[in-house]
Amino acid sequence: MRQAESDLVRTLPLFKDVNEKHFYELISAAFLQRFPPGVTLIREGNLPDFLHIVVEGKVELFASHDSHETVLDILEPLTTFIPAAVIRDEVCLKSARTLAAAQILLIPAPAVRDVFDRDAAFARALVNELAVRYRCVERSLKNEKLRNSTERLANWLLQEEARQGNNRRVALDIDKRTLASRLGMTPENLSRNLAQLSKHGVSKSGADLAINDIDSLRKFAKPNSLIDQ
Repeated sequence: MRQAESDLVRTLPLFKDVNEKHFYELISAAFLQRFPPGVTLIREGNLPDFLHIVVEGKVELFASHDSHETVLDILEPLTTFIPAAVIRDEVCLKSARTLAAAQILLIPAPAVRDVFDRDAAFARALVNELAVRYRCVERSLKNEKLRNSTERLANWLLQEEARQGNNRRVALDIDKRTLASRLGMTPENLSRNLAQLSKHGVSKSGADLAINDIDSLRKFAKPNSLIDQ
């Protein structure tokens, strides 16, 4: 890894307090690599070779069973994925592929486990990352169990509108199939749900969605800080 890349990695929350010697051990065999869209990075059922960190771009976590496939999460910088499988040296329970051009840091799993056992700062940072991911799973499960599909879409729109700058527009930077699967519905249901939300001020505007009456959308969605991030 080049010095500029090493300096970039050092600024990531997972590594900022790691002992200098241990940090060198982690990155000496690591790769900071760019991938085009659609590249499968890990496959469920396989043992993990690397801890992955999304530095740039988007990564889709997904799972499949009996010819069915579902999106579990969509990751953006600076998110770590499969830390539990790496620490426990157990098979991955999900697959991952790039949704957009991405830069991924790959750290060999044996090095991660070794430094985890010897560096308290790294262990704390990795446990914190695990806690963040666990709480995301809890929120996602509550969203799935406590809301119908139209309510899930409404709350996703509110979150995206805030994340994209509070300008009453949402740019759809992922395809409808992926978005529908992430929200636990079919593409056909997604279209029907968008039509239903027109009653609450949501309309199509080119490739974007416009929120013309955000108060009406909020009243319908009933956002909850214990579910929504």
